[in-house]
Amino acid sequence: MLAKRIIPCLDVKEGRVVKGVQFLGLRDAGDPVQLAKFYDEQGADELVFLDISASHEGRETMVDVVRQTAAALAIPFTVGGGIRTLDDMKRILRAGADKVSINTSALERPELIKEGADFFGTQCIVVAIDARYDEAENTWYVYTHGGRNKTKWRVINWAQEAVRQGAGEILLTSMNQDGEKNGFDLALTKAVRDAVTVPVIASGGAGNAEHFREVLQDVDCDAALAASILHYKETSVADIKNYLRENDVHVR
Repeated sequence: MLAKRIIPCLDVKEGRVVKGVQFLGLRDAGDPVQLAKFYDEQGADELVFLDISASHEGRETMVDVVRQTAAALAIPFTVGGGIRTLDDMKRILRAGADKVSINTSALERPELIKEGADFFGTQCIVVAIDARYDEAENTWYVYTHGGRNKTKWRVINWAQEAVRQGAGEILLTSMNQDGEKNGFDLALTKAVRDAVTVPVIASGGAGNAEHFREVLQDVDCDAALAASILHYKETSVADIKNYLRENDVHVR
């Protein structure tokens, strides 16, 4: 049985981590490389860096961050944000990232998924999906631009299309739950998990260790992502993993 994965997510802007993380013993809480090392030591299975820089300079800085992180880390890490072309993928992966995550650019041109998968292998290509529930239609739709713009795609259909094009993993964020800290969207996660053959990472809504147990055990999701609850010391990767072990969830 594959171990379930716990994945911290860091937002990076112009080479600095935003949502300043309050950890004792870190000389510089804004340094992505230091934080990555901290999470590695804590027992994180992987990391996700989301580059939210708007500028070209910020994007170039991200390549340096990737290079330094790759030198300092043993665990795999994914980089998302601003990856729009095969050349963008090459730059990030050759700098040492294990995977790239694409979102809006894949929706605008689904062939980008196939181009990346053909060149690097499906294991390097993560498609991130921002989902929001539509009560009138009783289903979830895909949104872009941080959950502001609704697309024509239903989440299930887009997840299946992404996998058909070559996505090796789906990073699924519930925009309804994101930041609420009252648990992952279990119905959404189960619907997508049942619809695709690749691993699904649940994201949005983590508030405590029990929320991780629900999505990893009850829904049998492959991995779960968290940002703020790990950054603000409400809990730790180690605490979550101990809780999961006590509840018979297989973790590394």
